[in-house]
This record gives sequence, structure tokens and C-alpha cells, in this order.
Amino acid sequence: MKPVIALVGRPNVGKSTLFNRMTKSRDAIVADFAGLTRDRHYGDGRSGEHEFIVVDTGGFEPDSTTGIVKEMAKQTRQAVAEADAVIFVVDVRSGVSGQDHDIARYLRTVGKKVILAVNKAEGMQESPLLGEFYELGLGEPHPISAAHGQGIRSLTEAALAQFEFEDEDEATPEDGGPIRLAVAGRPNVGKSTLINTWLGEERLVAFDQPGTTRDAITVPFERGGQKFELIDTAGLRRRGKVFEAIEKFSVVKTLQAIADANVVLLLLDATQGVTDQDAHIAGYILESGRAVVVAVNKWDAVDAYQKETLQRSIEQRLSFLKFAAVLHISAIKRQGLGPVWKAIADAHASAIKKMPTPVLTRLLQEAVEHQAPKRAGAFRPKLRYAHQGGMNPPLIVIHGNSLDHITETYKRFLEGRFREHFKLTGTPMRIELRSSKNPFDKD
Repeated sequence: MKPVIALVGRPNVGKSTLFNRMTKSRDAIVADFAGLTRDRHYGDGRSGEHEFIVVDTGGFEPDSTTGIVKEMAKQTRQAVAEADAVIFVVDVRSGVSGQDHDIARYLRTVGKKVILAVNKAEGMQESPLLGEFYELGLGEPHPISAAHGQGIRSLTEAALAQFEFEDEDEATPEDGGPIRLAVAGRPNVGKSTLINTWLGEERLVAFDQPGTTRDAITVPFERGGQKFELIDTAGLRRRGKVFEAIEKFSVVKTLQAIADANVVLLLLDATQGVTDQDAHIAGYILESGRAVVVAVNKWDAVDAYQKETLQRSIEQRLSFLKFAAVLHISAIKRQGLGPVWKAIADAHASAIKKMPTPVLTRLLQEAVEHQAPKRAGAFRPKLRYAHQGGMNPPLIVIHGNSLDHITETYKRFLEGRFREHFKLTGTPMRIELRSSKNPFDKD
């Protein structure tokens, strides 16, 4: 499971700039969840082969008791509670402030690993000004420059040190293995009701298994001979022989569950429509490359006009998930749940489908004969052969010449041909273009 790093500090010390460096993004709003605004933003980072989640927070004033500052402090405390490590960002040019002492005092009480990052320290690695930050009692200060990218790698490595990374291949089971299923969605869309319905009516194979320090839980169960592992996003816990789902929304928990899953069931609320938060979660599922099934809950609670409006909203706001099945259910009345299981199995089968090189190459050549790529100047891209480069999601690697000029529109055309032949549903597909190197090119 991806570790979580929270960035904490008073206003204007460079937290957002550091966030952008760690996530290699241009702005701090990478995954801005509606209802959780007030400066708690989430993004993905990578250090070598290791991936992690970064949480950017607003200016922190631990002792604030009124107004918007109090709400920002509440969000920061939540980010710290979700994190495996905290990077406390301070400003070397303004020195240690009373507010820095207040934040340090709070961080010493939370029992989390804290790394002290002294920002705006370009060219000041040996400066005596760094010495005063030892008085915060958080260990050795790490001089960095978020604006210039100095010291970011060593800071990230220090934050991730001693964290045990799982084998990245565990998220892709072999044929016949359990399907890792995550149920994602906003609070109060019915995740708890759906999970309780499943666990009540399906034959339970085992009980809950606590995982990492964040107490992530997987619940193994079986349906129709197929084994599943339900990854907790709603806060499952076992009480005697009865499972109870606690509806407590955690963005970090949802992002981690999505990253660990093979298939994600995105649950929407028919009475609320498609919200910004739904679109953000759907976008993260797509970026993670996970197979997805969309289920619209509380379908029985809306009239014909609302159903028609909702259908249009899904087509418009979730157009990037047009490959996913959209099903209508009522978790509380146990209606429409059978087709959901079939869609989950189909999506998983598509995500791990093996596509032979000769078949892919033939499909590629037929596609080019049907519609050749546009000429770019004096050259027309030549697509020679294709092979499968990975699964979950399926990756097709196409080799040829001058492929840099292939347009996104043409890539979507090729994707459609591949999808149609292999009957791929519910999974994103990635196409990678590799141009042959000219042996006479002096570069």
C-alpha cells in the first residue's frame, strides 16, 4: 500500500511548491475533493521504483479557535492523522517563528515520523542560519529549495526510509487468483449498505485481516466459485460474527484502496447526480489504470425525468469512462446486484487478457489499411508491428517510424479497433509508440 506523506507548515513557507516538485505537477490542485477544500490536496509521487501519496495542507495555526483558520487547522490535523510521515516545512530566510514552535510542539505529540525541511536554502547548505532550527526539537534540519529543486530527492528518501514497500506485482493476480475489489465513492452514497448486503448474503470464506499500520482491511469471500478480496474503503470492522461498515470518508484510504485493487466499483448516488467529487475519484481510477464498473445506487428513489437527466450527466461528466459498464442498483432493496458481479468479472478478465503479437500486428495493419495516419510534412508515420507490453491495464506497444507525429485521435481509433476485436470492457487501455532509431542519425 502506498505510504502517505503530509506537508505541514505555517503560511507562505513553500509547501505547495514542494508539493508540485514531489508530484511533478504544475499546480497544487491535483486531486481537489469537493467538501474537503480548505487546502487539503492529494497527489501521487515517485522516488525510484517506489510510489507514494503526498498531501498538501493549508497554513497551520494549531491554536486557532475561530473562523476559517480553525477549519484549515482541522484539515491539517486530519492530514497528519492519515499520514505515515510528516514533512514540516519552515523558511530559512525568516528564521524560527513562534508559530513554528507551536506547530513543532503539536507534531511532537502525534507520534508520527517528522522530517524537518528548511526551505528557500539554495546555496545555504553550510549556513549557520540552519543551526537555529535545531531548537524545534525535531532532529536534523534538511536544507532544500523547492523552487530550484535542490535537496528534494534526499528529503523524500528520508521521509520514506524504514517504510516497507510491498511487491508492486501483487496488484496483478495470476489467472484463477482472487479478484481484489475496492468500492469507492463519496460519503453516504450507500457503500456501507452495499458491503453489508454482500457480506450478509454471500458465503464468507474468511474473516477480516488487519493489514498495515493504518489498519487497512481486506475481507476474502467467494461467489459462484470465484474468490474475491474486498478492500475496505468504508471502515469495515468485525463485531462478533457480524460485519459492520462505518461510513467514514477518508480520501487517503480511498486512493490507497484504488491503487491496491484489480477492479474498482465506483458507486454513485442517483438522488445526487454526478458531483465534482465523483468525477475526481473517477479520474484517479483512470490514472491508476484500474478496471472499473460504475454502479448507480438508489435507482429506485428517482423518477423517470431524474433518471434521464442522470444518464446525460454520466455521459458528459464521466465521458472518459465510456469503456465502463454503467449499472443501476438499489443496495438497500438488493436489486440489480447480480449484473454487477458479472460486470466485475468481465472487467477483470479484460484487464488481464493476453493478446498475441501476430493478432495485434494483423489488427494494426488492417487499421492502417482502413485509415492511414495523417502525413506530417514530408513524412507519413509508418506503423510496423505491435505487441503486448503489460496487463492490468492492457498495454500495447507499437513499433514503427516517425511515430511522434501520431495524433491522439488516431490513437483512440487504434484503441477502438483493439477493443472491438478482443471484446475489452471495463478496463482502460494504454498505447505506447516506439519509433525506430535512424542508424544514420548523428545524434
